[in-house]
Amino acid sequence: MIELDKNNIPRHVAVIMDGNGRWAQKQQQRRIFGHQHAITAVRETVEAAVELGVKYLTLYTFSTENWNRPKEEVDGLMNLLVKAIHDETPTLKKNNVKLAAIGDMSRLPEGARKRLEECIETTSGNTATTLTLALSYSARWELCEAVKKIVASGVKAEEIDDQMIEENLSTKDYPDPDLLIRTGGELRVSNFMLWQMAYTEFYFCDTLWPDFRKDDFYKALYEYQQRQRRYGRV
Repeated sequence: MIELDKNNIPRHVAVIMDGNGRWAQKQQQRRIFGHQHAITAVRETVEAAVELGVKYLTLYTFSTENWNRPKEEVDGLMNLLVKAIHDETPTLKKNNVKLAAIGDMSRLPEGARKRLEECIETTSGNTATTLTLALSYSARWELCEAVKKIVASGVKAEEIDDQMIEENLSTKDYPDPDLLIRTGGELRVSNFMLWQMAYTEFYFCDTLWPDFRKDDFYKALYEYQQRQRRYGRV
């Protein structure tokens, strides 16, 4: 059993869910098989976040680069997304979880976008944890969009500061992540929330995402609690 300090729970945890394809290959299955089995990991992670009092949980669900994957895999992922959102909406309501999304939603198929919007509306009054899906998202895309908004507003260059940029990001209503978890053994952030993670603590583990469970989430938070966050100070 891992003893966590309930007074030191991160407000915002971000997760790069990596390893679905490799997990499927180990089972001698197609990559979509790994994505299908990843839903259990998502469910357990959300439940653990709610139980521990994490207010914001952001999952890197589909990057802008993922559109370059084979069409069969992308189509399968979009169909899986629609089904998962439909199936999990009652559970989100039961657990008082609010669903949100960031990214270029215009690129999503109409069916997926509609189902997502319906779930966001259905859970909009929930208050325990905000679960944000980063869909068709990349940090560089987000920063480009923020710059476009600022330029379009007619602001002078000398008036631009950190706060103005943050107010034009997709995550303007959320605190920056305290902790980033990346599964699958890779040691990079893969174009995910680059601005927001300036002072985020990173936790990497070898567990492939379909095998990730509550205990793994607890381990990540325990490791987070062993660190001192100085933000550049002594």
